[in-house]
Amino acid sequence: MSTRSDTPGEAARTVHIRLWKLVVLVAGVAGVGACAAPLRTASPAAHGTGAPLSVMTFNIRYAHTTPPDLWPDRLPMIAELIRRRRPDIIGTQEGLYHQLRDLESALPEYGWVGTGRDGGSRGEFMAVFYRKDRLVPLEYDHYWLSDTPALPGSRTWGNNYPRMVTSVKFSDRVGGMEMLFVNTHFDHEVQPSREKSAALMLDRLRSSGPGVPVILVGDFNVGAGDNPVYSAFTAPGKFTDTWVAAGNRDTLGTFHGFKGPSAALGARRIDWILVRGDVDVLSSEIVTDSRGSQMPSDHFPVVAQLRVRTVGRASQERR
Repeated sequence: MSTRSDTPGEAARTVHIRLWKLVVLVAGVAGVGACAAPLRTASPAAHGTGAPLSVMTFNIRYAHTTPPDLWPDRLPMIAELIRRRRPDIIGTQEGLYHQLRDLESALPEYGWVGTGRDGGSRGEFMAVFYRKDRLVPLEYDHYWLSDTPALPGSRTWGNNYPRMVTSVKFSDRVGGMEMLFVNTHFDHEVQPSREKSAALMLDRLRSSGPGVPVILVGDFNVGAGDNPVYSAFTAPGKFTDTWVAAGNRDTLGTFHGFKGPSAALGARRIDWILVRGDVDVLSSEIVTDSRGSQMPSDHFPVVAQLRVRTVGRASQERR
């Protein structure tokens, strides 16, 4: 069940999850017209028995107030893109509270979990959207990428803006699997901050629970490949990059500054979907949908089709 406080300073959406009393609403989704074809490759070695899970990471760009590319022009495109792609989970970055409320209204089939990086409803969110007919949120957590991770808005590593993580543990209504979904947005200026952020996240994820698959998404603000941040996450025994596992090559970046694919050719792929545990990668794609020259965001969303194969013990007991 989710509740929203209307008291001053507490307007942020706060999700209260009771494991035994969660009400899940089911809503349909309308089909929409065709958009530009994505860059996509399927993994030749995919296998498993669970229903595929569609995962998206999408930096939706905060609602700046100077034209062009204003939020009212982009909102219908983002909602249409999500309806057409039908991801089961979306890790969003940069959304402000009113943007997330707009998406909530436009996409009633999705619930979401998040808090502002400045605390409460203030600042950008790392909001996690999920299809209510597919996934049940069991637990959630927010922490800040600093020496004081429990302190909202904290920043101690030289970055000018707070950086944070939102994580949600889900149960899959289709197969009963449990998984941990983790969403973040690393600093865009300070490399030591990014490296310390990676170290903190990896340390906290060590206690995520044995056998629970982890899906880690976000805007990491560094190119995949030869970078200490990427190397830390993809070291042996850590995470698998779904883009690489699907057999793709890095020919298109994910940040394009509202200029489209031509501006991203040969650029860095800074938006990643990483997995750990019993997760098969079926395919991965960078979605380049547009409406004429108007792009939905200054980042391309990235989508991976996965199959989560581990059935959580607690999930089996509840079912």
